[in-house]
Amino acid sequence: MTDMYEYFKSVIDMDTAAVVICNLEHNIIYINPAACERYAKWGGASLLGKNLLACHNAKSQEMIKKVVAWFWEADTNNIIHTFFNEKENKDVYMVALRDENRKLIGYYEKHEYRNRETMKLYDGINV
Repeated sequence: MTDMYEYFKSVIDMDTAAVVICNLEHNIIYINPAACERYAKWGGASLLGKNLLACHNAKSQEMIKKVVAWFWEADTNNIIHTFFNEKENKDVYMVALRDENRKLIGYYEKHEYRNRETMKLYDGINV
């Protein structure tokens, strides 16, 4: 039987948006295939284990730290809009990761594209 870890990993791996998961020391502990591709010119899969702050300028580092501090303030502080990328028509968020006791254990960046889906409904299957 497949363990729950494999299901959750698959959810992240099958996402078409880049997902980079960090621990509270800002170390990249997981990077999905879409993120490996998106960040290929910065190292892609080799970013695993690196510190996320090293990948950002001083202003971005400051904002990441402020967001994590805000996550610590209350267990209801779990998502914050950080950027709108006009070129890609997407919103970017930082999302808190919490354990079963609501203790902060890390965070990740979430991308939500505003473009209408171009894939046909149920494309590829006979309906």
